[in-house]
Parts: sequence; C-alpha cells; structure tokens
Amino acid sequence: MLIGGSLVDAADGRVLPNINPATEQVLGYVADASATDLDAAIAAARTAFDTGDWPTNPALRMRCLRQLADALDRHREELRTLTVAEIGAPVALTHGPHLDAALGIVSYTVELAENYAYDRDHGVYDSPVTYSASRRVVSREPVGVVAAITPWNVPMQINLAKVVPALAAGNTVILKPAPDSPWTATVLGRLVATETDFPPGVFNVVTTSDNRVAQRLAEDPRVDMISFTGSTAVGRLLMAAAAPTIKKTFLELGGKSAHIVCEDADLAKVIPMAATVACFHSGQGCAIDSRLLVARPLYDDAVAAMSEAMASFPYGD
Repeated sequence: MLIGGSLVDAADGRVLPNINPATEQVLGYVADASATDLDAAIAAARTAFDTGDWPTNPALRMRCLRQLADALDRHREELRTLTVAEIGAPVALTHGPHLDAALGIVSYTVELAENYAYDRDHGVYDSPVTYSASRRVVSREPVGVVAAITPWNVPMQINLAKVVPALAAGNTVILKPAPDSPWTATVLGRLVATETDFPPGVFNVVTTSDNRVAQRLAEDPRVDMISFTGSTAVGRLLMAAAAPTIKKTFLELGGKSAHIVCEDADLAKVIPMAATVACFHSGQGCAIDSRLLVARPLYDDAVAAMSEAMASFPYGD
C-alpha cells in the first residue's frame, strides 16, 4: 500500500489473494489493511492537506500529475497484462476504456486544470435591497481529504477518473479499491512513490477485504468527501455513515438502462446489437444495456431471435 509517502505492508502482516477470474488461480497477494492502516492513511492525507502546499500550489500539482502521466505511459504494457490477468478483461478492451482511453484522463485533466479560473471577479453589485454596493468574488477551493472507493469492473478508468481530478483541484486522496482488483490501484501508488515528486500523504492507497474498515472512511470526521461507485445498497450505507459529519458524498450507483424496442423496430438489426452489448465484458459495466422492453406484437419473435443470438456466443477465457 502507499501510506504517507511510503510503500508498506499491513501493520499486522495480513494479506489477501488476488485471483484470476478466468482461471481461478491465485496471481499473488496484496496487503489486507486493518483499521490501524486506514487510520494512518487518513492521518497522512489530513496532515498533507492542512500543513503542506499541495492545496495552494497549482504548479506543483501539475508537475506531479504530468510525471504520473509519463510514468503510466512508460508502464502501459505492464498495465495491460495486469488488467487482463486480474480483471479478466479481453485484450481488445484494454485498447479502449480499460486502459488506453483511461490513461488519457490524466493529461486531459492537467490541461483543464492549468487554465482553470479558480477565482472569478463578478464586479460591483448595487443592491436594491440594502441600498449598498458590494464586490462579488467567487473562489473555488479544494474540498480537503477525499476518499475514493472504487469497484472492480473497470478499475483503472474509475480509479483515474476519481483520483486525478481530485488531486488536480488540490485535494489529498485516499484510494480504496475493490479487493477483487487491488493491483490496478497499488500500481498507481508504486508509480507515485517511485517516479513522481508527490509530497508524502497527498495520495494514499489502502487495500482491504473488510468492508467495516472501508466504512470508517465515511465515518471519520477527518475525511471531507466520499466518492463511491458501486451498488445502491452500499451507497445507502455510506450515505448514512457520512451523515453525522455532514460529509460531501458523490455516489454513482447500480442500475442499467434498457433497450426499448417499438413495434416498427427491425429485429434483424436490434437483436444482434442488443445481444452483443449484453455480453460485452461479461455484462459487467454501468452502460451495458442488459434488458429489453419489447412491444408485445414483437415479443415472441424477439425472444426467439435473442435465444439464437445468445447461443452463438462462446464463453471462457
């Protein structure tokens, strides 16, 4: 894990296996954090935000994030192999959302942040209510310590999409990945620690199999925001846990959209496309349409066509 600028094992030495979903073989092991480890990560992120110059030094942030972008590019093929192994992603998808497209998030965010107007002067306003004039200035500041909790299905993309904008805005971050896909997170920690000038504590990676440990991120008053992608049930729990500290929450929760097939639809076109999308990445994606709402006159024909289409897809590694 990466905690306070150092690559560390769990304090109690516990580990959890990383399993290849295609073969069910153990690829290796990763630290299995306890509450002690998480507390250290929260303390490091809090200290880095409160006492360091990361929140107030955009030039430092952009330099470090460009270093990270370069490091990710240098290790692109290593990341491709890792993603296929621990996620079970088809190689073709690593040339899109799983890796190549995901890495573009870093450079895009840096370019956006370099020209971002953190302060905007809206001029003087003469109030008809108070009969006085006031100058209106809007200043956008970082939230503070952000906890990013991510799922396993497209981890590199979601990790970067949560972490990089938060860092670019001046926040410090604790990344807690799914236990099914820990290496796509710990590799980010390794690259930050060994190939960038990130100050200690600005970015932390904590891996754990214990949901109770992860829940502490929502409960701890030192954490200012939770960014979570996952199930609706867990989202409810995190929202409830964050409520006593009035913590900001960003929740991207469950659910998938449906294909709506009207009476004038061409089933010869609709059904093969719908079947292909439903099988994309084993159906594990928030934008995958895994349901069909079919006009009743087409229902029997649609069921028959879909059965035939699904039977044509092979399965396996």
